[in-house]
Amino acid sequence: MGNEPRRRLLSRLLYELDAFTLVEILFPLFMLVFFLLLPVLSTFEAAAQYRLSNLLGKSFWNPWEPTGQGVRVIEGVGGVSRIVVEGWNFGVILNSVLNAAFVTTIASLLGIVVAFVLARYEFPGKSLLRVMAIIPLLVTPFVNAYVIKKLFGPTFGTNTLSWFLHNVLHLPIYVEVRDLAGVALTQIITFYPIVYLNMFSALLNIDPSLEEQAENLGSRGFKLFRTVTFPLALPGLAAGAALVFIFSLEDVGAPIIFGFRDVLSYRIFAYFVGLSAGVRSPETGALALVMLLIALTVFIGIRQYVSLRQYAMISKGGRWKPRVSRPGVKGLLAIYLAVFPLVVFTMLPQLGVVVLSVSERWGTSPLPHGFTLSNFAGIVHRSGVFRGVLNSFTYSTAAVGIIVLVAVSVSYVVSRLRIPGLAALDTLATMPIAIPGLVVAYGYFFFFRGIAKGTMLDPLRDPAIPIILAYSVRRLPFAARSIFAGFSQIHQALDEAAMNLGASRFKVLSSILLPMLLLNVASGTLLSFVYCMGETSVSVTLGGLGGDVGTPDHRGPITMVIYDLISNPRANSIQLAAALGVILMALQITAIVVITLVFKQSYAFIGV
Repeated sequence: MGNEPRRRLLSRLLYELDAFTLVEILFPLFMLVFFLLLPVLSTFEAAAQYRLSNLLGKSFWNPWEPTGQGVRVIEGVGGVSRIVVEGWNFGVILNSVLNAAFVTTIASLLGIVVAFVLARYEFPGKSLLRVMAIIPLLVTPFVNAYVIKKLFGPTFGTNTLSWFLHNVLHLPIYVEVRDLAGVALTQIITFYPIVYLNMFSALLNIDPSLEEQAENLGSRGFKLFRTVTFPLALPGLAAGAALVFIFSLEDVGAPIIFGFRDVLSYRIFAYFVGLSAGVRSPETGALALVMLLIALTVFIGIRQYVSLRQYAMISKGGRWKPRVSRPGVKGLLAIYLAVFPLVVFTMLPQLGVVVLSVSERWGTSPLPHGFTLSNFAGIVHRSGVFRGVLNSFTYSTAAVGIIVLVAVSVSYVVSRLRIPGLAALDTLATMPIAIPGLVVAYGYFFFFRGIAKGTMLDPLRDPAIPIILAYSVRRLPFAARSIFAGFSQIHQALDEAAMNLGASRFKVLSSILLPMLLLNVASGTLLSFVYCMGETSVSVTLGGLGGDVGTPDHRGPITMVIYDLISNPRANSIQLAAALGVILMALQITAIVVITLVFKQSYAFIGV
């Protein structure tokens, strides 16, 4: 670099950097490095304490001799056939990868179909279908998987599907879905709307003139979709597919409910269960590292693939009207007889949670029995349950305060300062999207247990502060993306005009920019709070170290209470867990309504 460029760079730095901007850079940098990057990187050190060659053992990696039979048909008495769908077992690592790939593939196909129908066709009931399609995204940790197990799971002759086939349709068939197949079914139903939302947005943003020109050249029907529409929407599909893969990889609810231990998420979760009992598993650090590397490889690989296949759209300006047509008779039949039933099917877990929350029992019978509102009263009266709600509210509120400070700082410096290297800060702020929550939880335990043993950062001493910090970095992208979008819409000339009149950068940010960004900040804050309340991975791992959930002074959040109510024989009360799930759904529905109708902004989903 010559002297003149160096002088220009030095002049730029002297102009951009003052005490306020230094704080705005160093504060989020410290938070993201110390409470995200270093704990996650500590998994490398943890893995080094275990011989990675041991992961090639059959329990972790068994590609050549899988156990299980995939699908079995068992002939019973009286000509009644029992169809058991269980999948194969290839060992912990391959099970996780293959299951995530399968879930991503099927979820992508379903998401594409639903998105294309809603984006390109006008038909009676379209608004209803749009609402129905996002209901599976309403987070009800563990309870939705429990409902799916009751509907389709290994309760021979008593699951709802078998009862319907045998007693309503009078077919001599019993069907049960179990083990890895049950995990995959649960995840497909839960995660396909992520692809749908991303694909729907991508389809609406396609310049219609491009498709019209292709039609003029003779490309119609499926050929038009394959050669023009789909490639233009590929970035949206890739973004949704990457998230589905990562969420499937780290999902711990479905493996716990279906009792399938041979996946990475269950093994890492079991490590924290063992900590409470004084038992430690030496291979957990290696498994956490494997999960991290798989997730990052897929996320970076998909982003790189999309960047190599950029499709530019040139518009004359203004807003275009998306291409929407009315389907013919065959199209309407396909929508009402295929797409609508498909979406209704994916809503069953959430509907089941609501029904279960007002039911007296759901034992071996195919359907819940009785009606009662006492389950909601039990939230207050049952020992330790309301404490979990208060813990989550406290943790989420504190985390959101940190999130807003970090998100505003990152968004401000990245959008306003022209300093080389600041893009790395934006990358750090969005990195939690690609990092499984179980890896964050394990990293927090290993890292802070090592450098801060016995302090408030030590999860074994008190998990409250680690949970708050983990929530803050995990849910940061919600607020960061919303606030950064707001900064991008405000011209920097306003800042410069105010500073020319003598205002400091702090004065400009606090008195001019933030009032203009109020809706963006409020939207990001609300989203972050809602998903902190429903966070699962950190809650059931670090939260499980906070004492017996049945006691009134435990430190576990609401998700940990739900897990305890379902899995602990002493506390077994699935109806009460469902009532807590309904509360979480109500929070999410409120957030959607406020963001879309009050704030007039798009509702975004990043993670669970």
